Amino acid sequence: MFANLPQVTKNILILNIMFFVATLILESQGIDLISQLGTHYVNSPRFEPFQVVTHFFMHAGFFHILMNMWLFLMLGAYLENLWGAKRFFIFYLACAFGSFALHNAIGVYQIHELRAQLTASNFPMNEIDSIIKSTDRKALIDILEEYMKMNKLGITNEFNSYFSLCITPMVGASGAIFGVLSAFAILFPNTEFRLYFAIPIKAKYFVGAYLLLEIYQAFENKAGDSTAHLAHIGGAIVGAILVLIWRKTDRSNFY
Repeated sequence: MFANLPQVTKNILILNIMFFVATLILESQGIDLISQLGTHYVNSPRFEPFQVVTHFFMHAGFFHILMNMWLFLMLGAYLENLWGAKRFFIFYLACAFGSFALHNAIGVYQIHELRAQLTASNFPMNEIDSIIKSTDRKALIDILEEYMKMNKLGITNEFNSYFSLCITPMVGASGAIFGVLSAFAILFPNTEFRLYFAIPIKAKYFVGAYLLLEIYQAFENKAGDSTAHLAHIGGAIVGAILVLIWRKTDRSNFY
């Protein structure tokens, strides 16, 4: 199967595996590659421009990368064989960047508002941002504990939210994978998937239900849910738009 993979699909798979292995090796040496190469909101002190690209090669755990790459191998290879390497590569990157853009849409506004509130309450934001930007975990914990004790200010929750938004990275190829899912569902709506390897379900119903669930979870704002649902939705939207444009303008297609 691996030998027959088209080139772009194979290279993206290899890069994801290499980044994942590097993450595990460096983690054992005390280096947090996820925090450095995962993307932060663009107005977070920890954001770096290269994270716009590196984040979609990073994964938070074995099952995270397993599920993403399994879907990618099944559907991404099919689309690359259909479109060719150049178009598929452009498609994949566009979905990943669209995922990043929608993920930032709300988070950037939240950080901006929280920072304004903290500044108005005389929090030393320059000092806080400098420590947040550092990779010194002890300093991060110390500053959090110090300011969490400032109950007299009445905005402990605001500081906690600001701190959490600034230091929590987004990782994974899920946004681009959702673009692949939406493209496949539009092009081949009646193709059957096997849910849990047993239950037959058409692509249009599976992907449609999955996206509705993501939209619901994005606005549910459930405590403890660290999944970047907006990123998934952003990738799916860009993927659908590109496929609809190409299907309308490309007279040579047969699907």
